Amino acid sequence: MGNWFAAGGIVMWPLLLCSLLTLAIAVERGWFWLRLGRQQPGLVPQVLSTFSQHPQRAIAKLKQQQQLPIARIFLAALTLGDATPEEFRLALESAAQAELPLLKRFQTLFETVVGIAPLLGLLGTVLGLMRVFSTLRLGETGGPAASGVTAGVGEALTSTAVGLVVALVALLFANLFQGLYRRQRAFIQEAGGKLEILYRRAQRQGAVSTAIYPPRSRP
Repeated sequence: MGNWFAAGGIVMWPLLLCSLLTLAIAVERGWFWLRLGRQQPGLVPQVLSTFSQHPQRAIAKLKQQQQLPIARIFLAALTLGDATPEEFRLALESAAQAELPLLKRFQTLFETVVGIAPLLGLLGTVLGLMRVFSTLRLGETGGPAASGVTAGVGEALTSTAVGLVVALVALLFANLFQGLYRRQRAFIQEAGGKLEILYRRAQRQGAVSTAIYPPRSRP
C-alpha cells in the first residue's frame, strides 16, 4: 500500500485528505439521518392526533424531542402566542427555513470534493507525464531512462484513478444525502400543513386560546 501510495506522487496527499474528509462527514451525516428516521416518524402522528383534544400534551411531547428539527418547527408556531392563522403559517415557514441549513449541512463540501478530486488526478497525470519527458533521452532505450518512464506513467495513471474514485464516492454520498434532504423537506411541508389545518379548525371552534394559552388569574 505504501509503494502504491508513493507511486501516485505528491497529489496523493490532498487526495488522501479529501477521501478522509469525505468518509468522516459521510459517517456524521449517516448517523444524523439514521437517528432522524428512527425518532421522527412516530412523533408527528402522535402530536397531530393529540393536538385536537389536548394541545398542552402535544406541546409537552414536542419539548421532550427538541433535538428533532420537526419538533423545533412545531414549537416555534405553537408557542408564538395567540396567533392568527396567517401568523401561525408564517411562523411554521420561518422555522422550517431556519432548519434547512442543518439538513443541508456539508453538502457544499461534498460538491467541492466531487469537483476538485478529478482535477487533482489530472494534475497528477500532468506531473507524471512531465516526469516521463524529463527522463527521456534520444537514443536511450533502457537503464535509468526506462525506469523513469515507467515511474512517470505509473504516477500519471495512479493519481488519475485515485482522483476519479474519490470523486465517485463523494458524488454517491452527495446524491444520497441530497435525496434524504428532499424527502425531509417534503415531510416538513406535509406535517406543517396538517398542523396548520388542525390549528385553523381549533381556532374556528374557539378552542385554541383557552387550550394552549390558558387565561391568567387576576390578582
